[in-house]
Amino acid sequence: MVPQADFESYYGQQIIKTPTWKTPDVPLYLFLGGMAGASAVLAEGAALTGNRTLERTTRLVAASGAGLGTVFLVHDLGRPMRFLNMLRVFKVTSPLSVGSFILAPFASLASAAAASQVTGRLPRLGRLAGVGAAVFGPPLVTYTAALLGNTAVPAWHEAHRELPFVFAGSGACAAGGMAMLLIPAAGNPPARQMAIAGAGVELVATELLKRRLGMLAEPYEQGRSGRLMKTATRITATAAVISTIGRRSRAVSAGCGAAYLVASAMTRFGVFEAGLASARDPKYTVVPQRERLAARRAGTAAGEAHDHASHEQTGLDQVTETAAT
Repeated sequence: MVPQADFESYYGQQIIKTPTWKTPDVPLYLFLGGMAGASAVLAEGAALTGNRTLERTTRLVAASGAGLGTVFLVHDLGRPMRFLNMLRVFKVTSPLSVGSFILAPFASLASAAAASQVTGRLPRLGRLAGVGAAVFGPPLVTYTAALLGNTAVPAWHEAHRELPFVFAGSGACAAGGMAMLLIPAAGNPPARQMAIAGAGVELVATELLKRRLGMLAEPYEQGRSGRLMKTATRITATAAVISTIGRRSRAVSAGCGAAYLVASAMTRFGVFEAGLASARDPKYTVVPQRERLAARRAGTAAGEAHDHASHEQTGLDQVTETAAT
């Protein structure tokens, strides 16, 4: 008898095309967009509580993050007109189209709010722009996760449930960390709290992602992407513990803020590299497909066996009823 063959690719060739997105343009866009969106939310919270120092800083971070992120995105696209062309049509079924209509108004509103904050002019319109930026902030933080999950790249597509939470936590860490780095410890308790909460969300979501994906979690744990993810996890956990303990020290606050920023950036690079690695190795495409097909066949066979048993039982019941009659 012929032994069961192990999976091998066709002449060692990969099955799906590796994404052509550029490095570091796209990972930096993911990082800056997350930081900007979360900073806009933090800025509005600071405005509501009267923390003017935090509000001013985070509005500037939101505007500059959105601006720099757009620069990296346009550089990846190659020409500015390609980004403008995406705004010609709104397609609700396309994460890229929806994301373009999130990024454009967010960048405009965040820039208007920051300009008003710096110049002191049109404060009411500036505050209204800040509210609008805060509304678009959370979608900006998480839509990139939906964009990655909507591709055929195995490590991204199968992680579509957890990636939005990973990106949300990472963005909160970046926004809180930047504020902790720029503002004295006495004025940044909300930023520290956001960073600690974001660290908890990111760490839990990353662990759930690895447990649920099974074999597809390997790119997040092995190779260059695995090293980035593990290092980011360790730095985030350490910064969360230290920032909880050393609340009053300016040096500790700034150091933890820098650590949050570095870890958030490494998370985005790690997720990006994990997707590329899974696209290059054909086993991550074929093996899960075969497992799903086998499970579907097993379920069909079980259902047919159940129907057959039910049919036989019905026949026996009819014979018994006839004999009794």
